Amino acid sequence: MATETTGKTITIGAVIDVVGALATDSLQGQIYFIDTNKENGSLGQGTEYLKTAVAKGDRVVWLVQPLECEAYAAIDDIIIDKDYCEPEKKVYEGTDVSFWVGTIKKDISMIPYSVKFKVGTRAESIGTNPTLCLVGQSA
Repeated sequence: MATETTGKTITIGAVIDVVGALATDSLQGQIYFIDTNKENGSLGQGTEYLKTAVAKGDRVVWLVQPLECEAYAAIDDIIIDKDYCEPEKKVYEGTDVSFWVGTIKKDISMIPYSVKFKVGTRAESIGTNPTLCLVGQSA
């Protein structure tokens, strides 16, 4: 099976207020998403309602950064329809810093998804509501 060569890499970054998330036991109002594809139609930059514009063959990379310099945050899982994208956890070589990567398998109109995060020393992960979406790019 040939690999898509027309796709581009789109990075989705999450910034988490870990102290706020732990205090409220929720990510609502404590997380902000941005991506690198605004010029191609992504909407909701800097909110918890990001809609990332993607096309078949695009590679999507998910990263997380805690707002507080000494706080811990990591992506624990990405819940999405595996028929469209199957994200995998990766680790930067020589570190324990992780990120997730998935390739868009087919054309998308709009696919909602959610992300689960490990924050601080909390044993269970905290998830976003399914307010995040991958959306097809306008032609």
